[in-house]
Parts: sequence; structure tokens; C-alpha cells
Amino acid sequence: MTGDPFGDWYDAAGVRGGTRRLLRDETEQGLAYFPEKLVPYLDHELVKALGPEARRDLTVRHLYQFLLATTHLETRIVNRGAERIANNRVGLHLPARTRMNAFKVYCDEGYHALYSLDLAEQVEAATGVTIPGWDFGGFTRRLDDTAARLLPDAPVLAQLLQVVVFETLITAVLNELPNDPGVVTTVRELTRDHARDEGRHHRFFAAFFHELWTGLDANRRAQAALALPAFIEDCLRFDTLPAERSLTLAGLAPGDTVTVLADTFDRPQRLRENAAATVRMCRSAGVFDVPGAVEAFAGKGLIDG
Repeated sequence: MTGDPFGDWYDAAGVRGGTRRLLRDETEQGLAYFPEKLVPYLDHELVKALGPEARRDLTVRHLYQFLLATTHLETRIVNRGAERIANNRVGLHLPARTRMNAFKVYCDEGYHALYSLDLAEQVEAATGVTIPGWDFGGFTRRLDDTAARLLPDAPVLAQLLQVVVFETLITAVLNELPNDPGVVTTVRELTRDHARDEGRHHRFFAAFFHELWTGLDANRRAQAALALPAFIEDCLRFDTLPAERSLTLAGLAPGDTVTVLADTFDRPQRLRENAAATVRMCRSAGVFDVPGAVEAFAGKGLIDG
């Protein structure tokens, strides 16, 4: 693994030298808790008809969804794979530095989960908007179901591919929110902290994928190449259950909620854009040399056929 994305980790990682982000309520200055443009359903005509207080609450709950998804998915999906790498339970011979860096990822992700939940609790206290009881079990089950279907005899490989995909995708929240001056400062600061750590993780897992790919035999490469597009789609597909609950809490009738979700999420989201870095990683590793891989990626809209 060339280079070391964690060379300055002991000095620069958030868990090592970061400060606890304490909420400053700046709503009287017109700042929002989350960018309205990043709430996919907020511009729907049925949602626009809701009053300003309901729309504000929807925005706050969308922040909760982002924060609580972090607490669950970083620990339940990312750290599941990071632990395997760190403890050399992947079926490859890994150098000590790779394993040590995986432990650094593990520490980072635990800290991201901690401060995300911490901020959610602070926002709840400031706004009075209750944090719903989401557990994101449906999202994680969907990932595991896809893995069981496509790689039934290679569960460890599936977990490693999932964590690689998760950590190399680029999402609008981490990319855009830190620089949005219309968002409460503390939210922007915490998201910037998260994005800074994730930049290291992206580099680590992109390099690890090359090591993993090199160590696979031809049969496993064929299986992995055909499974990766579905894993990418799974990781980027929006979890609609929290949105459904939030819209219901906002006072939308059940039928209208179904309409909003269908109109919002049955059309392509920014799949190709968000997956571009992951697709480049796959291309550089040689995934597209596998027969059928180009067609599989094109079939998900990730590349042109």
C-alpha cells in the first residue's frame, strides 16, 4: 500500500485532537439546521403545503437521519469490515501497517458515532423536536440480503466489499454541507470534522481494495465484479423508512406520504455522480477486465454501456 493516509493520524485525527462541538443556536439569524436543498422531498408540492413549523421540523429530523445513520452504519457496517482487516481475518497476508491503519479507522468511526449522537441530543434539547426511534435495521438487512444472494459462499468477501464501497463513495452531505453558510455553524463544523477523517478513510480503502483484488483468484474476481454494482446501489439507495415516519409526524396523510415517497425516490438519485470515485477505483484495479463487469455496471447506470 503506497503512501500512508494515516501518517499524521496521532496529531490530526478528530478522535485524537478534536474538540467537542457544542451547539450554538443561530436560528434567529436565519440559519437552518440542515440545508433544505439536501432534503429530497421538501420541494414536493404536497410538502410545500405544510406550514413553516412543520417544514422546519422536517429539516431537523432529516439532520437526525444523517446523524443517526452515521452512528449505526459506521459501527455496524464499516467497523465490521475494519475489524476484520485490523485483526487479519480476511484470508490475506496483510502488512502490519495496513492492520494498524484499520484500527485507526475503527477508532475514528466509533468517535464519529459518538459525536453524531451527541449533536443529535443537543439539537433535540434546543429545538424540542423529538428524535424518532429509528434503528436502521432495514438498511443493514438489505445490505446483508444482497450479500447473501450474490456472494452466498463468501460472506467475509462481501463484508469487505461493502466497507470498501461505503468508504469510497462521495455523498453530497459531507461534500457540500460544511461550506453552506446558511447552516448552523456547529452542524457545519461537525460535518467538516467528519469529512476530514473520511478523506483518509477513502484513500485507505481504495488502496486496500487493490490489495484485496490482487489476492482474489479468477472465480472470486468474477463473483466480486458482478456483485459490486449492486453493493454500490444498495449503499446509495436512500432509506425511505425514516422519511416516511418524518412526513407522518409532520401531519401528512398516509396516502400523501406514499405519493411523496414514490415521486421523490422512484426516480434516479445522484447515483453515478456519488459513485464516480468508487467506479474509478474499480476501473484502476482491473474490475472491468472481468467478463460481464462492464455490462453489470452499465445495467445499474454507473457507466455507459
